[in-house]
Amino acid sequence: MKKITILEAQQMVDEWIHQYGVRYFSELTNMACLTEEVGELARIIARKYGDQSFKAGENTDLGEEMADVLWVLLCLANQTGVDLTEAFQKSMDKKTRRDPLRHLENPKLKA
Repeated sequence: MKKITILEAQQMVDEWIHQYGVRYFSELTNMACLTEEVGELARIIARKYGDQSFKAGENTDLGEEMADVLWVLLCLANQTGVDLTEAFQKSMDKKTRRDPLRHLENPKLKA
């Protein structure tokens, strides 16, 4: 399977929406969908790594839920005109400039 860039993922979602999805849901609806998908991801993490256990027949696919979160995030980026590649690069630069020693000097993170 070919690896894709964030830009390619945004384009793939846009093409799918226009071919199969008719149109994007409203930004508010997609925000609600994103919240729902994050909740489904949280449920799997709580059961897999936390103190809860899975129920019979419950989805246990962490990757599937992460992909669902990414899908809705890509939709929101597309419909609000956000280039996620550029935004991510800016975020990485900001984190690196702002706090280059923050985690390295945090005694709580020392093994």
